[in-house]
Amino acid sequence: MNCRVVVEAAVPVYDVETPDEAVRIAISKTGEMLNPDLNYVEISMGKRQCPHCGDDLDPAFLAADESLVALELEMTVFSVERDEHAARIARKEIGQRLENIPLDVLEIEEIEDEDEDEAESDAEDDATDDIDAETPAETTTDDEADTSHEDDVLPEFEELIDE
Repeated sequence: MNCRVVVEAAVPVYDVETPDEAVRIAISKTGEMLNPDLNYVEISMGKRQCPHCGDDLDPAFLAADESLVALELEMTVFSVERDEHAARIARKEIGQRLENIPLDVLEIEEIEDEDEDEAESDAEDDATDDIDAETPAETTTDDEADTSHEDDVLPEFEELIDE
C-alpha cells in the first residue's frame, strides 16, 4: 500500500515585517533544509482557522518582527502496511532534516497503485482472451501440450549448455 502523508510544520522566522514575507522566507528556509535529500517533498502554506469563529487566518503569526509560520509538507510513502506506519516514516524522514521544528500529521490518504490496477486489468483481459480463443477443435490433452512445450524449450537450453 502506498500513502500520501501531509505533515504540518511550525517554522520560526526572524526579522520580518509582513506575514507574506514570513511565509516566503519560511518556505525557502524549509526547502533548503530538505534539499537535496528530500526534494520530493511538496511544501505549501498551511491553513489556520480562528478557534472561536472559524474564520480563516494567515498561515503566519507575526509578533515583534518574529513569526511562526504554518507549512504543510506532503510526501508519498511507498510499501507500507498501515496508515500509522506511513505517518511514522514521514515524520522521521522530514523530522531528521528539520531540527527543532515541531511536526504534526494532518492527513494520511491511501493511493491506488497504478501497477496493481494495470496488472489486474491485464490478467482479466488475458483470461477473457484465453476463453475466447479456445474452441473444441483446438483443445488438446495435457500430455500433448507438455510435449510441444518441451520441444520448444529444450533445444534452447541445450544450446546454452554447449556454449
